[in-house]
Amino acid sequence: MDCWKEVQSSSWIYPTLVLCIYGFFSMMRPSEPFLTPYLTGPDKNLTTDEVTNQVFPVWTYSYLVLVFPVFLITDYVRYKPIIILQALSFIITWLMLLFVQGLLAMQLMEFFYGIVTATEVAYYTYIYSVVSVEHYQKVTSYCRSITLIATTVAAVLGQLLVSLAGLSYFYLNVISLASLSMAFLSSLFLPMPQKSMFFHKNHVPETPQGTMDKDTMSNASTINKQTSCPENKDSVKSSVTSGTLRECQSDKHQNHILVQLCKDLKECYSTKKLLYWSIWWALATAGYNQIVNYIQVLWEKRAPSQNYAVYNGATEAAATFLSSITSMAVGYLKMNWDLSGELVLGIFSAVDAGSLFLMHFTANIWACYAGYLVFKSCYMLLITIATFQIAVNLSMERYALMFGFNNFVALVIQTILTVVVVDSRGLGLKIVTQFLIYGSYFAVIAGIFLIRSIYTIVSIKCKKETQSFSDEPPNIKEQGSETRL
Repeated sequence: MDCWKEVQSSSWIYPTLVLCIYGFFSMMRPSEPFLTPYLTGPDKNLTTDEVTNQVFPVWTYSYLVLVFPVFLITDYVRYKPIIILQALSFIITWLMLLFVQGLLAMQLMEFFYGIVTATEVAYYTYIYSVVSVEHYQKVTSYCRSITLIATTVAAVLGQLLVSLAGLSYFYLNVISLASLSMAFLSSLFLPMPQKSMFFHKNHVPETPQGTMDKDTMSNASTINKQTSCPENKDSVKSSVTSGTLRECQSDKHQNHILVQLCKDLKECYSTKKLLYWSIWWALATAGYNQIVNYIQVLWEKRAPSQNYAVYNGATEAAATFLSSITSMAVGYLKMNWDLSGELVLGIFSAVDAGSLFLMHFTANIWACYAGYLVFKSCYMLLITIATFQIAVNLSMERYALMFGFNNFVALVIQTILTVVVVDSRGLGLKIVTQFLIYGSYFAVIAGIFLIRSIYTIVSIKCKKETQSFSDEPPNIKEQGSETRL
């Protein structure tokens, strides 16, 4: 029995399987596409303005407060406890959705959902601490694919139960709670990692050439050698003093890790290519999160669930399916990303802006659904490209660090948008007007990267022309006249 447990813990298959099971059940939430109709319906009896301007903003604020400390704590406690915390937060969120009433209760529910999203980083980084490097690509594809599959299945199931079986939103939330309870149980079977990316490394990871200078390499190689706390021969004999010495060394080690992380961030963003991709990542992700958070409110405005058939689940399923196709298509694109990457960002950001303007100006719910399909598919295409372009130039540790910081910046921008545009203490704009702002926001992003791409293409072309002119051989006639002279 003990041997079997040891095999389970050491094999890459077992932790990957358990994590995929957790990912499937945690995303298997058929009530998710119908959250706004549920909150504004007879079950919770909130107004659309209360949901838009007072309930949903709480998620953004709590997510911002929690995301950075959770990112560090996740690595320090080695992932599994944070995954369990996420599962518990899921259950608390859905228990509150089912059994508590009132505006304040729903705001508290959004706070717990903020914990859920802040701890999501543990799911996507856990696997790298329990499997070897040669399995990274395989397990990453499994863990990400299973969440897309679960989201699609949940949306389709929810739509079928609402449209064909006439099931109420309350029972959709009961099904979601049952699925989340299964996710919690599966999280308990995850093996505990013995190392992590930053605080519990067994070795100093190799970094691709060109991403780390000599000083940084020397600092990284001495992370586990820093033992500068004072000691003497007599104190070493004392177990209490030796314990204090170990604590001092541990504190020194952790402080050095934090300093090293700051240096790594500085060096990553000093590379222009990584900087521009990261700027798009942060700006676009902030806008995307706002759209996903408030799209159901717009749909409710265009076609109130009390008067119209609701197809939120079918739309979300189709959007997720198209997003998976566009993300997969990135692997088959053959392009010079250094030359055309920013042009692609600009063009598809302009398409995103156009789809948001469509959702603002049209009163047709089907046009709104179509605009959302286009918007989400384009964003997923671009974020996949950006992820690939950043990851290919960095080690896994630096990628995780940059991934976390980019998302943190995106969340700061999203919070500013929420405070100014959405929150009742700010402008508190109506949902239709909000989408005009979001369309303009993506139009600005598109303008920035289109201008930048034109500058890049023209600069490269001018350099090539200058180089070809300087390499051109002397004129033959001139050579002949010089010879005769």
